[in-house]
Amino acid sequence: MTISVILYEDSKELRESLSQLIGGTEGFEVKGAFANCLNIENETAQLKPDVILMDIDMPEMNGIEGLKKIREKNPDVNILMLTVFDDNHKVFEAIKAGANGYLLKKIPPSKLLEAIHEAYSGGAPMTPGIARQVLNLIAKPKTENKFNLSKREMEVLQLLVEGYSYKLLAVELNISIETVRSHVKKIYEKLHVNSKGQAVAKAHKDNIL
Repeated sequence: MTISVILYEDSKELRESLSQLIGGTEGFEVKGAFANCLNIENETAQLKPDVILMDIDMPEMNGIEGLKKIREKNPDVNILMLTVFDDNHKVFEAIKAGANGYLLKKIPPSKLLEAIHEAYSGGAPMTPGIARQVLNLIAKPKTENKFNLSKREMEVLQLLVEGYSYKLLAVELNISIETVRSHVKKIYEKLHVNSKGQAVAKAHKDNIL
């Protein structure tokens, strides 16, 4: 039995390293390794992999968008997200879009190979910290959006909770700092708070995110 894999990773060094690791291990075969997922539908149809390893943060089209595209055409291929991101938003966006597993890039090589095999066998491998997030959020479902926060305001609040400064938040969301301040002001008004600390505390207390 040989498990065929294709990789999507924009870092050439990591892409080559993963290709050597997986392709050089008995029982695994790398059928393709790509810097972006713009042609993921055609590549998957032609190469017919058993497992896809997908980075999230890629240029032109991110991995979650690529995941959604392939799920429209192929609901059965196993897709593992391999990423540096471990925040709730990206974890659940990926799982909701149909990811079979979610792994952090710092995972040891032997564990990565085990995860690929587990996904191929029908499992849903996750880095332990990610699995805990999933269990916690299943056990404590998100409350109804009773504060009427917009989608963008929810994104801003999520990043505030994660400790982003206004400057980093502006870069992450590709908006100006003045726009960030405007969103934060509206969030404070809707949550009836007067500071970032109070907003973060209320987000946790009322399970808003």
